[in-house]
Amino acid sequence: MNDKKLIESFFHYLTVECGLSENTIKGYKSDLKNFSTFLRDSNIHRFQDLRTRMVIPYIKTERERGLSDNSISRSLVTVKMLYKYLVMEGVLNKNPLSSVTAPKLTKYLPEVLHYQTIGKMLSAPDGNTTLGIRDRAILELMYATGARVSEVASIKMGWISLDYGYVKCQGKGSKQRIIPLGHEAILSVKRYLQHARPLLSHDRDVDVLFLSRTGKRLRRENIWCLVKKYATYAGIRTNISPHTLRHSFATHMLEGGADLRSVQEMLGHANISTTQIYTHVNKRYLKSVHQRFHPRA
Repeated sequence: MNDKKLIESFFHYLTVECGLSENTIKGYKSDLKNFSTFLRDSNIHRFQDLRTRMVIPYIKTERERGLSDNSISRSLVTVKMLYKYLVMEGVLNKNPLSSVTAPKLTKYLPEVLHYQTIGKMLSAPDGNTTLGIRDRAILELMYATGARVSEVASIKMGWISLDYGYVKCQGKGSKQRIIPLGHEAILSVKRYLQHARPLLSHDRDVDVLFLSRTGKRLRRENIWCLVKKYATYAGIRTNISPHTLRHSFATHMLEGGADLRSVQEMLGHANISTTQIYTHVNKRYLKSVHQRFHPRA
């Protein structure tokens, strides 16, 4: 089996058996493209010919390309997954990367917006226009649920119940979860369904909730752009993204007294350690409250 067929087989395995998302697969493909270039430049013509000692030059090459340790770690995860697959398929007898440890990841505290700033941003869309009504519904739903931008873009009409106040999201690995909706989000989505979506659908039979101006599925890139736009309208100068609303949702939930396990469930984190970063943000918030109000702070 040549390298091209090996790669095709590997990505089929990741998609069908591992259930990785389209965006994750896209990242893996980019990582393996860079790795293949490194092998070719190193005069290595088959994946099977890699030796453990070649990993250090590979890491050095990636650093010279300007990649951070976090990006290199993710790239090594991809490469190690490939070689684990090659052993599993009997292409290799031994994994040359089994003893390789990736650079330690640097954890950054996420950017979180204040409640009042969030309020300004959610009020920024023009409620007298079709697209403004749609955009307000998107922003309200994102902040109400903490859903990822790709999850919001893929919500289907049958996945949302305004009467019962919940929405179903499909996350990484096609895992689905139910998330409650708050009063404001329900009102905004209801207004969108009544006054905006019928005008955007153009009689198209599209089952996704949020539509573009041409009646097609709204892409994640479109949502990214509208978040940036309304952040600017709200006077937010920091470089925020749709994930900022997700971070803000999680932090504000914890500040309001929600338990970590519930927040983990709503965010769709497979491991609670991923959710625990928000406890650090929460502690930072508590410290600021203590400094402002304690007489001896």
